[in-house]
Amino acid sequence: MSTQPRPLTPRPLTRSAPPEPEADGPTDLWATVDALWNWLDANAAHGGREGLLLRVLKLSEEVGEVAQAIIGATGQNPRKGVTHTWEDVQGELCDVAVTALVALRTLTPEAEAVFAGHLARVAERSLESGGDRSARQPAP
Repeated sequence: MSTQPRPLTPRPLTRSAPPEPEADGPTDLWATVDALWNWLDANAAHGGREGLLLRVLKLSEEVGEVAQAIIGATGQNPRKGVTHTWEDVQGELCDVAVTALVALRTLTPEAEAVFAGHLARVAERSLESGGDRSARQPAP
């Protein structure tokens, strides 16, 4: 079980459709992440380190789309007014989460275990500490 990212190999630019989500029942998150990773890997325009970096960089693009949707939902651009809904913001946040999980899967085939372990550590330090910052005294 290597934790090294599997090198992306350049492939011809033949595009195939992404996997179809199952219509009945809940979505198996990690099976879907793996299917999306396979689809992206099969359709990658760039391989190796460049492909890996571009896949992680995609997160910045998605986060920018969240910002754009929030600005549009609040009408902060007076020239454009309200251009998005809060449902649009929700969708963009989901895109960020999916993109992050696929990027993690690109780095390691053990993405599910890595994520579960990290989530447990975050929950332990946040939830088990009580999360009450007001009880802490500042250092003199």
